Amino acid sequence: MRIRDHRADDEPDINLVPLIDVILILIIFFVVTTTFDSRSMLGLELPRATGEPAADSATALSVLVNADGRYFIGEQEVLRDDIESLKTTLAEVAGDDRDRPVLLRADARTPHQAVVTAYDALGQLGFRRVMVATAPAPSATPGSAP
Repeated sequence: MRIRDHRADDEPDINLVPLIDVILILIIFFVVTTTFDSRSMLGLELPRATGEPAADSATALSVLVNADGRYFIGEQEVLRDDIESLKTTLAEVAGDDRDRPVLLRADARTPHQAVVTAYDALGQLGFRRVMVATAPAPSATPGSAP
């Protein structure tokens, strides 16, 4: 009996399905990890403050946020930077007077989240008269562009 060798009949082929899977995974990886430079598209100009100081700022509750994101209510420092500690200190210093104006002073290098947290705590406690302290705009000299 003659045993036939079937190896000669098998033609080698390349299975493309795993290759397509790998290529698809690589494409998804590169699309997700690619950073798009959207800063070049935005022409952002920050506002300047040229108003007069408020008349009742002497009686206002002072909330200061320094460059590190630490809070100071009047003369008292908030020990932690979470919203519950900030609300507790605000309630202690302000008492029951929620109609009292609040002057929020934030350093120019303060993280934006720290300022938003201060606004959130003031809003949750019921303060509605919140003023933001700004530096005066530089005076325009003749011949300079605005």
